[in-house]
Amino acid sequence: MKKPDKFNPMQNNIENKLNYLALGDSYTIGESVPDSGRFPVQLVNALQKNGVLFNTPEIIATTGWTTDELAAAIKKKESQLLTKYNLVSLLIGVNNQYRGRDAEEYRAQFKDLLKTAIVFAGGDKSRVFVVSIPDWGVTPFAEGRDRKKIGEEIDLYNKINKEETQKEGIAYVDITPESRNAATDKTLVASDGLHPSEKMYKEWVDMILPHVKKMF
Repeated sequence: MKKPDKFNPMQNNIENKLNYLALGDSYTIGESVPDSGRFPVQLVNALQKNGVLFNTPEIIATTGWTTDELAAAIKKKESQLLTKYNLVSLLIGVNNQYRGRDAEEYRAQFKDLLKTAIVFAGGDKSRVFVVSIPDWGVTPFAEGRDRKKIGEEIDLYNKINKEETQKEGIAYVDITPESRNAATDKTLVASDGLHPSEKMYKEWVDMILPHVKKMF
């Protein structure tokens, strides 16, 4: 039997574009930036320039969500979602850290969310990627707080999500060092003094793009 030709997004999806599901919190929904500035939207636009055509991303994310709140929202919205997406991303955990939630609880809930992401990718782990949690401790919002402690806690949570992601053999994009550049470059922070600016998200996309291009 002849093997099928390698998947060619330009050939197969001129009319039927690919679908992307982005799971997360404020960093995925793009709090305080225009819709066009969100990293999933910027990523789709960057992929389009590379000849990979996607529909507008399906985003399940809300400012303030913890891992369990994201899981509950996915369950609630599941009937409205596609059974399979060509690309799925996960970025979650900052609100667990902010609320002082247990790190091992985070591990267990992150693992479950990662499994959910894999299911939405049709079981294809090569179509999933995880983004690390940025360090909000360097932002103006953290003024008067223990910035060092915040950074250490973010590092702990990222150690956990990186370990679990790598166990599954899934692409992991570490944007945390980049996020810390906001300590000296305020153009990387949105007008609310806390969340990334459109410029910062563009830098994230520049880091994510090489991983995603390999998938197609």
